Amino acid sequence: MDASEDIYTTSASFTKIVYRDVYPSVDPMSAALSQAGKIVVITAPAEALEKMYGFSVAFAKARAKAIVITARDIATLKGTVEEIRKVNTKVEVVPIALEITSEESVKALFQHVKNKFGTVDVLVNNAGVLSNADQPIRTAQTSSWWNDFEVNVRGQMLVIKYFLQLLGTEKKGYLIGVTSVASLVVFPGLSSYSIAKAANLQLIPYTSAENPNVTAIALHPGIVHTDSVTEYFKPFAKDTPQLAGAVGVWLAIEAASFMNGRYMSTNWFVDELVVMKDEILSNDLLKIKLSGDFGTAKLGN
Repeated sequence: MDASEDIYTTSASFTKIVYRDVYPSVDPMSAALSQAGKIVVITAPAEALEKMYGFSVAFAKARAKAIVITARDIATLKGTVEEIRKVNTKVEVVPIALEITSEESVKALFQHVKNKFGTVDVLVNNAGVLSNADQPIRTAQTSSWWNDFEVNVRGQMLVIKYFLQLLGTEKKGYLIGVTSVASLVVFPGLSSYSIAKAANLQLIPYTSAENPNVTAIALHPGIVHTDSVTEYFKPFAKDTPQLAGAVGVWLAIEAASFMNGRYMSTNWFVDELVVMKDEILSNDLLKIKLSGDFGTAKLGN
């Protein structure tokens, strides 16, 4: 692969080795990553159903009991349902129409899950939107600029809220909140998306801190070639949706719980993260922080 195609992957990597497709440590068919017996809910971004496909198929390969998939238009889920059933004929697949910005719609989704299964184990909060590409704040249309917050912040918050209510306070649960590296980097012209994704990212440590029974991780899914990828990023869009799905499955096992409340990229080598576990925990790494020395004790007189 041309090194230039990897520039955004390698420059933002926390591990020495990076991957852009599934590798043995995150193979969802591995016994170590089994999701047997689990009820999984996966929301989908309207412009990037490929990502939901990656997560759905990965959890099917990991032998989840049931996978609930959602999209604004339920007809768009037909192909994903067929692919899930190809890889696992035993998994129960439930497609549901969801308008993520409607609290009633989100509430109805989890009521349906409760009525059918009684509980939930894993949420892949994957719905999102990029409304404004190449629109500087000076000339941005206010309504479309704010739409990124309606979907990426309010929508994801609503899904988390009703997931937590169904899960309860005792049962162990996993939340994979799909975010973006854009939440950490200033890309001129992408202010609404980047700022909304930064707020979206911060939902993760809050969920973790407020719910001791939940392991919550913010996952950058890599640069996947979808309809929402801008022209500029298309040459770099070499990550497979299968990799994001496989890493999502890895995050939903106890061995990955040290990543609770933190951010990671799907490209990072999980074996290296495990080796760095003590360093990550003791230094409280992979969280949004303000750089600098703070506190009067540090600054002296």
